[in-house]
Amino acid sequence: MERIEDYRNRISDRLLKEQLEAAGVVLVQGPKWCGKTTTAVHAAESVLYLDDPRQIKNNLSMAENDPVALFEGEKPRVIDEWQLAPQLWDAARFEVSRLGAVGMLIFTGSAVPPDMSRITHTGTGRFAWLTMRPMTLWESGESNGRMSLLSLFAGTAQSAVSNDMSLERMAFLVCRGGWPGSLHLSESAAIRQARNYVDTVCQSDITRVDNVERNPELARLVMRSYARHQGAQVPLSTIVADIDANRGYSVSTDTVASYIAALRKIFVIEDMSAWNPNLRSKTAIRTSDTRYYVDPSIAAAALSVSPKDLMGDLNTLGLLFETLAVRDLRVFAEAIDGSVSHYRDRNGLECDAVIHLRNGAYGLMEVKIGGDTLIEEGVKAKTAIDAGACTKAVEKVIEANTLLSGIGFESGGLAGAHAIHNGLTVLPECHHMQHGEKVNFGTLTQLVLENIPIEDLSDLLDWMTEVGLPVTFEELGITDTSREHLLPVAEAA
Repeated sequence: MERIEDYRNRISDRLLKEQLEAAGVVLVQGPKWCGKTTTAVHAAESVLYLDDPRQIKNNLSMAENDPVALFEGEKPRVIDEWQLAPQLWDAARFEVSRLGAVGMLIFTGSAVPPDMSRITHTGTGRFAWLTMRPMTLWESGESNGRMSLLSLFAGTAQSAVSNDMSLERMAFLVCRGGWPGSLHLSESAAIRQARNYVDTVCQSDITRVDNVERNPELARLVMRSYARHQGAQVPLSTIVADIDANRGYSVSTDTVASYIAALRKIFVIEDMSAWNPNLRSKTAIRTSDTRYYVDPSIAAAALSVSPKDLMGDLNTLGLLFETLAVRDLRVFAEAIDGSVSHYRDRNGLECDAVIHLRNGAYGLMEVKIGGDTLIEEGVKAKTAIDAGACTKAVEKVIEANTLLSGIGFESGGLAGAHAIHNGLTVLPECHHMQHGEKVNFGTLTQLVLENIPIEDLSDLLDWMTEVGLPVTFEELGITDTSREHLLPVAEAA
């Protein structure tokens, strides 16, 4: 069979190979357009496209009269869109049992499940399942992959940071998502594809999943509300109230629950369950699921936000970045036989993600992208530091600085600010100033050069003054502001 050209390796490749060594049939499932068929075909020796327009009538007739004949071909053999003929499930189970073989078939297809009334056996012992998701940043080529969960658990991880990813680029990746078909498109076309995906879910897929007619307008409101609650452990009643407020009239809880269940069946929604470190006690742990889409682009499209919109609302960017991080963590965790949960107890202790391995090892993770933390917590942190105290505000600012240094430095976003810092070093009167104080003055100068709105500049000046950062030549220690005195600064910058 001719191999797929320019195939991008997926973490699922190894997992599929391992499942084929253990089971006769592997069912590859996951959201539409995440690359299930492409990955399966890449691992197979032959393939049958059940819905091929030229052969679909013959294929379906064969499935009714002699289904085993469709399995003839080099193994493993892909049966794509198998759910069009659900009787193939029982036929595959019988054939695997008769031959006692593994690695025979790979079933792939639409996220819409088959008619289960045509299936009489569970497939236990003969079938294995593999869930695929959209691409991680490493699979799509945006992450350097220097840090791995395996090395973290082994205690061999080295400090790693990506210094080539700007915040603007991250906002785009959130909106584009990890859909393989979008990687070769222009930025605008890739974002349009994500919006088309949500349109198709609302107009068609949410009804096709169980043949229950659903209102596309209400489906869009449900998806929009779910997007607003990414990373939150909110009850269904909160989502219903949010929809009522935007719809102008009430909708029942059961109706909204059915829409969410449908989205879950087609793998658009993938909530995160709670983790309990003490398996014998349930009293201290809050067990509500955390709301997530399978990919952040779904949330961005449901909210109708662009990368530019997210850059103007870093809090929302932070929430959708968390969805992206959880997507990738799930893929990485499953590759090392683990799962991802969240933790929160009644005392308010919490973490965004818990990676739990089958051997009992676990790791706790926080997901941060900075957002407005430096602005909101900066003054409180400065006050605490002056008093010699380490408070929550201090910890949050340290976390934000660490992350923003990693994704902002050398990305070009602060090039002007650091160039001005370098120029100021030629003046002896500035030698007593700290690096960050000179970069702050350079940042202010760069923002003026970028002609940001005067309201934003005024707010930033007020904040800088409140935390004691220099915003004038005098505060930098420069008393001579003549052209001749400052020209060497410009030349060095």
